[in-house]
Amino acid sequence: MRRSIVLLALVALIAVPSFAAPAPSKAVANQSLDARAADIAVVRDVVANDEVAAVLAAHGFTQEQVNQRVAQLSSQDLHQLAENLNQVQAAGLTHQQWVWIGIGALAAIILAIALG
Repeated sequence: MRRSIVLLALVALIAVPSFAAPAPSKAVANQSLDARAADIAVVRDVVANDEVAAVLAAHGFTQEQVNQRVAQLSSQDLHQLAENLNQVQAAGLTHQQWVWIGIGALAAIILAIALG
């Protein structure tokens, strides 16, 4: 009898972690597919820039690889990147500065995906 109680208590303790609540995702609440498509368009426009594409190609990234990695970003990360790129455009920086900032942001995201 005592052995069955100990066994029942052990099973109950082992089962406790399986009742954990779901963890929140990084997805942006209420972000529609249209908003995601708009964010992807902003990022792809920057990547399609001749200077950005040339630097990415020099580092061994094809346009297809970059597009695949951009598509893998969470909605939150994609929106943040698109907003940052929009802010850079509105900040009045020179075209060359804008290109380098875009390359740096894309390189950081590509590295985060590759290493993550």
